[in-house]
Amino acid sequence: MSGRGGGDSPSDASSPAPPPPLDWRFSQVFGERAAGEEVQEVDIISAIEFDKSGDHLATGDRGGRVVLFERTDVREHGSRRDLEREDYLMVRHPEFRYKTEFQSHEPEFDYLKSLEIEEKINKINWCQTANGALFLLSTNDKTIKYWKVQEKKVKKICEMNMDPSCSAENGSILSPSTPIDSKMCLANGGCSEKPYNHLSNDFSFPAGGFPSLRLPVVASQETSLVARCRRIYAHAHDYHINSISTNSDGETFISADDLRINLWNLEISNQSFNIVDVKPANMEDLTEVITSAEFHPTHCNTLAYSSSKGSIRLIDLRQSALCDTNAQLFEEHEAPGSRSFFTEIIASISDIKFGKDGRHILSRDYMTLKLWDINMDSGPVATFQVHEYLRPKLCDLYENDSIFDKFECCLSGDGLRVATGSYSNLFRIFGCVPGSSESTTLEASKNPMRRQVQNPTRPARSLSSLTRAVRRGAESPGADANGSTYDFNTKLLHLAWHPTENSIACAAANSLYMYYA
Repeated sequence: MSGRGGGDSPSDASSPAPPPPLDWRFSQVFGERAAGEEVQEVDIISAIEFDKSGDHLATGDRGGRVVLFERTDVREHGSRRDLEREDYLMVRHPEFRYKTEFQSHEPEFDYLKSLEIEEKINKINWCQTANGALFLLSTNDKTIKYWKVQEKKVKKICEMNMDPSCSAENGSILSPSTPIDSKMCLANGGCSEKPYNHLSNDFSFPAGGFPSLRLPVVASQETSLVARCRRIYAHAHDYHINSISTNSDGETFISADDLRINLWNLEISNQSFNIVDVKPANMEDLTEVITSAEFHPTHCNTLAYSSSKGSIRLIDLRQSALCDTNAQLFEEHEAPGSRSFFTEIIASISDIKFGKDGRHILSRDYMTLKLWDINMDSGPVATFQVHEYLRPKLCDLYENDSIFDKFECCLSGDGLRVATGSYSNLFRIFGCVPGSSESTTLEASKNPMRRQVQNPTRPARSLSSLTRAVRRGAESPGADANGSTYDFNTKLLHLAWHPTENSIACAAANSLYMYYA
């Protein structure tokens, strides 16, 4: 991926040709609702996250539950020749199955502030696995929990320590229906404080003792998954938590609310360090809030956070204990005369994600997706239009609060494409390689291409020579390619891209849809 995305720059001549657009297909759906079935509020999915291997997927919902899925198409055993033979016979793509679920959070009440705390899961973040167990963080508005999910084998005694024939001859004291006192004399020679005459009168030892002795045999009857909360990180945020992010060092993580970012150690739940604080001395002077935060994928000292003013700050924990004044600032300068009542609202960034290479940051505001190069703070290297067709309707969207919807974004593992959600359960995929014109609109349904934009995407055009950015994806306002109006009550806010393959998981209300290319 190049730092320059302009279509007319001289360096594009030497750039490799962009990859062809992907052909997306439906893979799976979990929790599909029947036609006319009413969706319960507690069942609506509010968070999605793949783990780093891509073999597990977690979702959280508004009812405080976390549901785990595991990949089933990866064979742990088998020769390479067998796997290659399978690849010839079928197109392999990630397939998942339900693994387990657990109640992560319960509704609470803050008596000091007279506030109800919802059980809704705001974010899920996977931690490093250990000894076959899965670890993850989940959070609602106030409390973060550290979960361990592990298989537990239920063991039972399947054989007694005597032959059934011996037991029958010597009485019924060892029959399964008769309780055995742990302190009485047993047939295997163990003695107790009680005398021998405590045994039944018809019991007698055979001459020469027992010819054979068998100890109890313990066998595993079944395996169950158990989720156990190992740590609870509470009472550190006065405002609603909007982000959690684990560090690449495997030991620490951050949590962010509207005004502060705290640094935690996974093993210490009663102490955190405040590393960013944007709260002014007088709250009337408050001009922006923190909207999202994430650690760098490989540099444990670097993290980024976004604000409601449309800016991104990159901070280095080595520079200062309090990092809000020592930050590299990324923001796009607005064009003169373009400011309106809605300018700041639609500029607010709802989500940021680092690329796997750690060099690029993807941000989502209400109207666009922007791709930033951390080595170039003059402006985004590419801008993708997502909601440009809604610009004439901003007044209506403000009245019904849709303008405050927070859409998430994601990057492919190879860094060649980006994706984000929209209304009518649609999501958009863009190619972000210089010269790429890929712009795909899919619907979260079993027929994802039903709402596909038929007209070819307009070729990329460069912005100012200062940023050399790309703007793509604008559509005809008001309706999709089939003439259907957009439904602002059905919105696709949450989606995640598989870390190593072209597979996307997205949430439409209570249903989890998965697609592959």
